[in-house]
Amino acid sequence: MEITTVRMSEPRELLALVPHRLGFRPRDSAVAVSLRAPRGRVGLVVRVDLPHLADPKEGPALARRLLAYLGRDEATHAVVVLYTDADPRPGTGDAQRAAEHFRDAAEPSLGAIPVWVVTATGYLSLDCVDDCCPPGGRTLVDLDSTQIGAQLVLAGSAVADSREDIARIRSAGAERRRSVARARRRWESRREEALVGGPEAVSSWRLDSVVAWREVVRRMSAPEHPGTRVPWGRLEAGLDDRQVRDAVLVALVPGTGDLAERSVGTGVDDVDAALGAAMAKIIDPKHAVAPAEPETTAHVRALEGVVAHGRAGAQAPALTLLALLAWWRGDGARARLLLDGALDADAGYRLGALLDDALGAAIPPGWVRRSG
Repeated sequence: MEITTVRMSEPRELLALVPHRLGFRPRDSAVAVSLRAPRGRVGLVVRVDLPHLADPKEGPALARRLLAYLGRDEATHAVVVLYTDADPRPGTGDAQRAAEHFRDAAEPSLGAIPVWVVTATGYLSLDCVDDCCPPGGRTLVDLDSTQIGAQLVLAGSAVADSREDIARIRSAGAERRRSVARARRRWESRREEALVGGPEAVSSWRLDSVVAWREVVRRMSAPEHPGTRVPWGRLEAGLDDRQVRDAVLVALVPGTGDLAERSVGTGVDDVDAALGAAMAKIIDPKHAVAPAEPETTAHVRALEGVVAHGRAGAQAPALTLLALLAWWRGDGARARLLLDGALDADAGYRLGALLDDALGAAIPPGWVRRSG
């Protein structure tokens, strides 16, 4: 996703952008938008529950945490957008209290903060008291006809109706999942046999798992993939092995060649350094690259297929990798929901915990920090 430049003279462009950056239409929410120098480039977009920001005890502390996130994003200015059912003017309800808490926290570092409100029927400036924002606000139709909105729709951006919808993965159905479970158990049994056979046998099992992943991703990239039979059970069993999962993670990164295959081999001396270089392309601004399309979409489809066909409530590896890809794409809302599902499945999952730290600290992926 590109960092979008928004002219502050046209707030409706910013209001049209926010749901696309979040991936869903917020409700009962407060959204803080980081604006970076030199021309008001939109950076971090952070959503919290409106009642939490309005709470007399918790709200001021939450506002300070939001400001800390924007500070890490090198914001030089900010805008707050409040989503509530009805026009909050005049009054002393949640919208006014939330705005006051954020403005008090932001004033020393960012100065005066514009606050806009989007209701079920219109949009308005919280501070507007004249005809520019009539009761109920200006019509929401204005937000559907913005230049930024049109560009994002043409680029394929879609907005889900709710926050939960952006990470929902439909089950493949009980009968199909039973078939996949049988295949998974067979591949797990092969691994147990390989463990008895020694390191070379285990390496061979892992390599076969990585080759299966590559083949499924290739199928996901092809128009005919919906009609082909996919070895979901083999993929699910493979991802339960940490080295196979790490090899799949490497396969997500463009320009890594056959490193995924070599990383599960034995007696290879340069793998650790190469793995570090691959991860730097995701994390380190000095070396970071944006996720490649359409390859990334193919990986997402493969991982979603594992979740849809695999054991319910036991998909920490696939969900964590999906969350990582969402974070790498700049889709923090989807990343958060997917990662919550992963940690619900396995609270001690190490890769999930590391990603949780990054999301909790609002650390953007490397390519976003480099481009900002």
